[in-house]
Amino acid sequence: MVKQVGIFIAILLVIVGGIFGLCGAQSTSLSADQFLRIHIRANSNDIEDQTVKYQVKDAIVNYLTPILADAHTKQQAMSLISQNLNALSEVARLTLSKVGYTYGANAILRSECFPTRCYDDVVLESGEYDSLIIELGSAEGDNWWCVVYPPLCFVGAENNDTQNIVYRSKLVEIIKSFFGG
Repeated sequence: MVKQVGIFIAILLVIVGGIFGLCGAQSTSLSADQFLRIHIRANSNDIEDQTVKYQVKDAIVNYLTPILADAHTKQQAMSLISQNLNALSEVARLTLSKVGYTYGANAILRSECFPTRCYDDVVLESGEYDSLIIELGSAEGDNWWCVVYPPLCFVGAENNDTQNIVYRSKLVEIIKSFFGG
């Protein structure tokens, strides 16, 4: 019976680890006040709204990349974004309009809660982060999120979707520590 429980837990670890992934052992955890994050919230979870969300993301990244190129601090990045909030809203609205969507878009800066995320070897712990929020329509759908400053999502943006994001599971960490893993 003990052997069966051990096998079950091992299988559970493989499944949970495969679903959520783990941050690498070389990860660096930094404080929330060093980062400016971004959320692009889709109008809904309909496939069309989710698809256009990524088109808006690409347009926003393309617009912001040259603007933020000379930002050497988070405060500089926030100031530049603050000066461009109306333009960011317009970039999102134009992107929506080009593909036939009539709902609007709004860009705002505010503090928001985020769960723990890993971007390659950088761990961003859960907590409150200053954030650029792009709301599409009613903004009730799943969202795309990343980091504006430092520019983790704005370097090589054409290849920077969610495939490099690794979820960290507290459950897997507890189980692994129990078994000495």
